[in-house]
Amino acid sequence: MVDISIIVPIYNASKYLKKCLDSLVNQTKKELEFILINDGSTDDSESIIKSYNDNRIKYFKRSNHGIGKTRNFGINKSTGKYIMFLDSDDYLEENACELLYEKIEKDKLDLVVCDFYNVIKETKVCEKIASFKNTALKDNPDLLLNINLAPWNKIYRSDLIKKNNIKFIEDLKYEDVPFVALSLLKSERIGKVDKPLIYYTIHEKSETTVRDEKIFDIIKIVDIIRSYFKDYDWSKKAVDALTVEVLVNYNIQQRYIKDKGIRNKFIDETFSYFKKNVPNYKSNIYFKERSVLKSFIEKNKEVHAIGLSTNEKIVNEEYQEKLKR
Repeated sequence: MVDISIIVPIYNASKYLKKCLDSLVNQTKKELEFILINDGSTDDSESIIKSYNDNRIKYFKRSNHGIGKTRNFGINKSTGKYIMFLDSDDYLEENACELLYEKIEKDKLDLVVCDFYNVIKETKVCEKIASFKNTALKDNPDLLLNINLAPWNKIYRSDLIKKNNIKFIEDLKYEDVPFVALSLLKSERIGKVDKPLIYYTIHEKSETTVRDEKIFDIIKIVDIIRSYFKDYDWSKKAVDALTVEVLVNYNIQQRYIKDKGIRNKFIDETFSYFKKNVPNYKSNIYFKERSVLKSFIEKNKEVHAIGLSTNEKIVNEEYQEKLKR
């Protein structure tokens, strides 16, 4: 058994793949395996992969299945004591695996998270997660809000994933969010390395930034997460806040959707979801850290519908009138 299995789904990533793979094979920690899954690429990703002569690489080529099924395939093929995930356009600090492994081993943890960089074109922005002592989600439910629900800046105990049958949702967008939420729930001890170790690349038209009809999947994803926590009373406050945060932020992003029919339907459905599942959402703790203007905007369906981000003047005038009443 190797120490860490790193699972990398690959789909038409030739532009970025070499940087990603270089960051893997040059890790200061050597007891690794790299599970590279070519998910139906039509570019020269395969030739780039085959140019590496490293016996730690396990290469699999399949027809296109989508990222959820591909990551689940990688989990099934992994043999490491621990599991990490990396997207094919992202890359690691050279000591990332070493530091994450030392932390999870030394403190006998199930899951460890680290800070990361967002990379937009040539600009790097450090994203720091609030520091915390080793804990469990039950003892610190706000971790559900404070830790980014993405799989790639974390290391997981393999037994945690496999014995609890934690899998990525298949055939829905935003499939990674429930995976991380459930992993946090099932972890008995969670820790953090207070260093940015991952470079997460953001593209203008990536899967995570494009807003189209698939945006309705986020409502299904939120519902799945809520189902995981329904029997845990201690989690209600944090889960409700996460529900509000996610759906409010996706409402704001409706400015990216050109089809007004889709935009208005999504806004209608999210506010209907609030009414059914978080009826007191306007007093939710999420809004306590928002400015008065932002919370007014975010709480009101009508403001979302008029396109708040493209007409701040109208929003501000409506807000000022509201204050006078």
